[in-house]
Amino acid sequence: MSEIITLCDAWAFRRAYRHGKSFVSPELVTYVIKNKQNNLRIGITTGKKIGKAVMRSRARRVIRAAFSEVIKSSELMKTGFDVIFVARGKTPYVKSTYLSKVMKKQLIESSLIK
Repeated sequence: MSEIITLCDAWAFRRAYRHGKSFVSPELVTYVIKNKQNNLRIGITTGKKIGKAVMRSRARRVIRAAFSEVIKSSELMKTGFDVIFVARGKTPYVKSTYLSKVMKKQLIESSLIK
């Protein structure tokens, strides 16, 4: 697989929200949209509804840990897509192992993982 890049541009997030396909669970929302590069680009969003800064940071850490577990466990992941993970209210309270199962299910639905 080619490299994984972190999304930072606001326009990339807006494009995924408007035109991307979304997959929803009580713990996580995943937006997937094709990009014009051969890289997998990942973005994480945590809003103020999640809680104060400590809870938002924990939510981001849990999402990153879950994504690394999914990458290690799946051998084939498609490139050329932007993936945005949006934390929900339950995200800071779940373990990364549980969230990785939810994330893997959403990525299989989006056909990024076989």
